[in-house]
Amino acid sequence: MLRKMLPKIKSNIKDTSAKVYPEFEFLMKFDGGSKGNPGYSGSGAVIYHNNNELWTGSFFVGVNATNNHAEYAGLIFGLQQALEMKIESLFVQGDSELIINQMTGKYKCKSVYLFSLHERAKYLESNFKSIEFQHIPRHLNKRADELANIAIQKYLEERPSI
Repeated sequence: MLRKMLPKIKSNIKDTSAKVYPEFEFLMKFDGGSKGNPGYSGSGAVIYHNNNELWTGSFFVGVNATNNHAEYAGLIFGLQQALEMKIESLFVQGDSELIINQMTGKYKCKSVYLFSLHERAKYLESNFKSIEFQHIPRHLNKRADELANIAIQKYLEERPSI
């Protein structure tokens, strides 16, 4: 009887596909870049704690690596550092739609060149108590992009001339 007396509530929410992410203390952004594809490649990652930059790192990936290889290298680099820092819950953002969608399972990793990198990233992922991945546009990933480019530039400046 009480059920009949309560008014029906209508929802004004149109898009029910939007995912709500829990708040994380730690955020890791990663990026990879390749000058030529394949070409000179570098990776970068940055870890934030409550929106403050806590750690940054970059490294040269190789002279003949693809952009996707460099992206995975940046992800792996950042995940390894977060685990070394004993971070248990991590929110990960990257501008590579391919890598993020492979990590979330939306896409399968079919490339023989990326499979071992994907497997390594998935193994590292399994060591966190909680972890979420989100694709972001390039303009929101400037710091990680800068770090990847620093690694390439440093290599090009220090390489022996022939």
